[in-house]
Amino acid sequence: MSLGNIPNDIYVPLVYIDIDNSGAITGTPTLVNKVLVIGQQLASGTATPLSARRIGSSEGDMDAAYGKGSMLTQMLKSFRENNASTDLYALGVADLTGSVASATLTAAVTTANAGVIALLIDGVSVQVAVNDNDTVSTIAAAMMTAINAKDLPVTASVNSDVVTVTCNWKGTTGNDIDIRYNYYDGEVLPTGVSLTVTSMAGGAGTPDISTIVAAIPDEWYNHIVMPYSDTQSLNGLRDELVDRYGPLKMMEGIAYTAMRGTFSETSTWGDARNDYLITCMGTNKTPSSPWAFAAAYGARASYSLAIDPARPLQTLVLTGILPPSKTDRWDWTERNLLLQSGVASYMVTAGDEVAIEREVSTYKVNSYGDPDPSYLDITTPATLGYLRYSLKTMVTNRFPRHKLAGDDVLDFIAPGQPIVTPKIMRKAMIELARIDWVPKGLMEDIEGFKSTLSVYRDTSNQNRLNCVWKPDIVNQLRVFAALTQFKL
Repeated sequence: MSLGNIPNDIYVPLVYIDIDNSGAITGTPTLVNKVLVIGQQLASGTATPLSARRIGSSEGDMDAAYGKGSMLTQMLKSFRENNASTDLYALGVADLTGSVASATLTAAVTTANAGVIALLIDGVSVQVAVNDNDTVSTIAAAMMTAINAKDLPVTASVNSDVVTVTCNWKGTTGNDIDIRYNYYDGEVLPTGVSLTVTSMAGGAGTPDISTIVAAIPDEWYNHIVMPYSDTQSLNGLRDELVDRYGPLKMMEGIAYTAMRGTFSETSTWGDARNDYLITCMGTNKTPSSPWAFAAAYGARASYSLAIDPARPLQTLVLTGILPPSKTDRWDWTERNLLLQSGVASYMVTAGDEVAIEREVSTYKVNSYGDPDPSYLDITTPATLGYLRYSLKTMVTNRFPRHKLAGDDVLDFIAPGQPIVTPKIMRKAMIELARIDWVPKGLMEDIEGFKSTLSVYRDTSNQNRLNCVWKPDIVNQLRVFAALTQFKL
């Protein structure tokens, strides 16, 4: 009989020992996660647009590759601030066809007293010194200089004592850059100085999502950070994610984006989407940009889900992201309604930190439009993705070149024969569930799993082994409800 790779017609003595690693792995090999960040780059960047590039930790390299003050550079820095370890790749998008967004800052002076104008642009503090008796011209020039000295997505210029702040790239995204002053407690304008700030506006243009999707390498990116939340862009990415999630490619990926707007705008946006592989954080009027918000959200999620795909993300802090002013924050009712609309929510901690509250997908209804909570939280596709990866690696490691036979041959198979039968595969799957899925807290009800597990040979193709498995994936503690019935 054959034994491994040792032939039967050996006549030369003495010892021949083959080594077979098919039974060496009893659990699941570590899944190394990859993250892809998509964003616009500047012409000053050295990276080739629409070409994936691996990213380390050097902010200088990010600036050089995609341009200092670019959207993509900001996203990569925000990601690394929240996740320093996950394998990160960037896909730069060249400037769009469209127009740039801009805003104005106009100072007025009676008699200026020394102090500081505390600007906050895109969540970055810009301190502008004002001296006694400074004129409007002096203050405008000082604001321009201070703004241009910072690493910001805008560039400032002065004309007729009015400071114009212009986005560094074209597109509607520039309209979401926040500009304000006196954000922090205790900040006040210098006596004798007033300031009028207009909102960023005028940005127009969205990307050609088909070109971007076509440029995504045929590699497994477990998480994708997306700066665009317009319908066309998300539809294109959705189709790509669903295709990758399917049984032929099995490259599960979850996309993270963010949407800036009022409660009404955000809930309307959420109601219009129904994607189980896309999660969008509603940012409200936060000083931080939606693309930085999305990058921080994707960074925290990718790090945590790689450790445990079933563990909820609630309370994880998004470092570097600023909350809205207290008067602008959504209350419990508004956040609850947004979650029902498929918009992920955040809470503000006692330390004024932004933390994930619930990481829902935009999926709410089935193909008939009826309520369907099966993909409510992104932990569900993340867990299912791990289980599928685990099962796939078990089969390819343990049965890479095996013959397939019926269970009736089990009593006659010689030891060492590379044969698998439905019963052997079923036993291997139950063993995997016992030693990996259940101990890791990914699946419950092992007895129910065993009773419903079906492995059988295909009646039309005797070389095919079919399986129907029904893992009862664990849930998350989202709500604790108690009724207090007291007595006097």
